[in-house]
Amino acid sequence: MSENNESTQPIQPIKEDDTQPLTPIKKAPRWKSILISVLGFLLLIGLGAFGGYSSGIGDRQSAERAVITKQLSEQYTFALVDIESGRYEAAIQRLEFIIANDPSFPGVMEKLTEVMVISSIPTPTATPTLTATPDFSGAESAYQRAQQLINAQDWPGALAALDTIRKLDTTYKTAQVDGMYYFALRNYGHTLITKDGNLEGGIYQLTLAERFGPLDNTAVGLREGARTYIIGASFWELDWQQAAAYFSVVGNGWPAMWDGTMTASKRLYIASMRYGDDLYNRQAFCEAYDQYKIALAIAELDSDAARNSVDAFNQCFPPTATPEPIPTDILPTAVTP
Repeated sequence: MSENNESTQPIQPIKEDDTQPLTPIKKAPRWKSILISVLGFLLLIGLGAFGGYSSGIGDRQSAERAVITKQLSEQYTFALVDIESGRYEAAIQRLEFIIANDPSFPGVMEKLTEVMVISSIPTPTATPTLTATPDFSGAESAYQRAQQLINAQDWPGALAALDTIRKLDTTYKTAQVDGMYYFALRNYGHTLITKDGNLEGGIYQLTLAERFGPLDNTAVGLREGARTYIIGASFWELDWQQAAAYFSVVGNGWPAMWDGTMTASKRLYIASMRYGDDLYNRQAFCEAYDQYKIALAIAELDSDAARNSVDAFNQCFPPTATPEPIPTDILPTAVTP
């Protein structure tokens, strides 16, 4: 036992310097947590404000694009008017403006190429004729002549006199001449549509008048009616449903409007019968009868429509069966108690 005790190492006492003291955990100061909360709140506000700002920018950009698109469409329309009037330089400037703002605008590149080709063709020199022409010695003479022609309701002559004024002196009575242009163009367009049946020409003259001032409601409505008439005529004998729909608008609003062939009222009459026949053949009897009624309000139906109208009415409104009276001899007799 003593040997064993001597071979073992004595246990050394623990010294204070041999161990590291435990450092107590300090709590973070309260002001740091408050600062973090405030910073987080400000960050959320900033993100929300940035989102609203981005949304506002998107809305503003969309509105700007819509305005620009409208302006470019108007410039394209004006360019077409300039081309029709032979003002190729003005048309080229408008088309180049459109390309500078929107190179992908439909048809603008092709139209610019077309105008540049047309403008490069030399204008043939007019051969002088022996026909006497009015000799406007100055802008004042042309101005007086234009007034006389306007009073006589000679709209083409008045416009020719006004063109002469502008060729002689572009600064002569600018406001008065512009007003005379507007008056002559507006009334010329009205006459072409209501009297001559020249719908395209009337629309064109009214569009030119609009360059000098806003059109009145009568002229605006007449131009829309003429456009609707042209669209409806494009469906003639191809799609009676569409033709009847368009001429129901023109026929009720401007029944006397015509294109040199038929009035809008007559087109509505024919289109309603033929559309009624289509519906009748599809066994849509009630709808067919409605179309026949529209045509009948204008004139008598033709033989086919009249026959179909009677059958469509019977199919849509079948007669109610009347109950037969019960014979009195088979009625039960009262039983007396």
